[in-house]
Amino acid sequence: MGAGHSHALYIHEHSRLHKLAPEAKLAAAVGLVVSVAITPRQAIWAFGVYSLMVIALAAWSRVPARFLVVRLGAVLPFVAFALVIPFVASGRQTDILGMDVSVEGLWGMWNIVAKALLGAGVSILLTATTEIPEIIRGLGVLRVPSVVTGIATFMIRYLELIADELGRVRVAMTSRGYDPRWLHQARPIASSAGAMFVRSYERGERVHAAMLARGFDGEMPDFGKPRASPLEWLGIVALVVLSLSVAIAALVST
Repeated sequence: MGAGHSHALYIHEHSRLHKLAPEAKLAAAVGLVVSVAITPRQAIWAFGVYSLMVIALAAWSRVPARFLVVRLGAVLPFVAFALVIPFVASGRQTDILGMDVSVEGLWGMWNIVAKALLGAGVSILLTATTEIPEIIRGLGVLRVPSVVTGIATFMIRYLELIADELGRVRVAMTSRGYDPRWLHQARPIASSAGAMFVRSYERGERVHAAMLARGFDGEMPDFGKPRASPLEWLGIVALVVLSLSVAIAALVST
């Protein structure tokens, strides 16, 4: 299901990172994100090291810098929230450009911005080099419960189908002269959403019955695709150990 289906965040390339087994990339991503999360905010040097690691991985993956920067826009709400903290936090004040701001608030802003950008960068690189079905397969290899991977698989697949159907319904309504501009005109949209919900529920039941009739036992097949080699795992372990070493050194030195 969903074989050969690409998502909007995926970049079709032939880099070594693209060819790496999904379970290895998932393990590396989790290791990097955990290392960033436990690093004290005062260890600015450690965040510099993480940034270099993410930049090196981006260069290795051949993901365009513009693509990465644009997708990092998803964390702008967190950045906007963080920019307010120095002005509302209490504690010792300092003067910056003629404005009194909280020192503790500045550290809080830095902590949110740095960790949000690094975590998002790692996630974007993962999805840019790994298709959604491969990510799900990697989760299965890492022994994530089949119930979780099965729900995630169907959710991703059918969210796209429902979005497509809603788009077609919208086009059909517009072609018949429906052009809502005021709140009291929203009733047809609500009716359409309700009909789509019922149709989606019925479709889910039909698909489940069809899969059971074909021998589905609750686990998605992996079609015998190769798994990570010992050499790949060695490289991933080295990367995770390096990032955790940086985090531990930062914890000890602050």
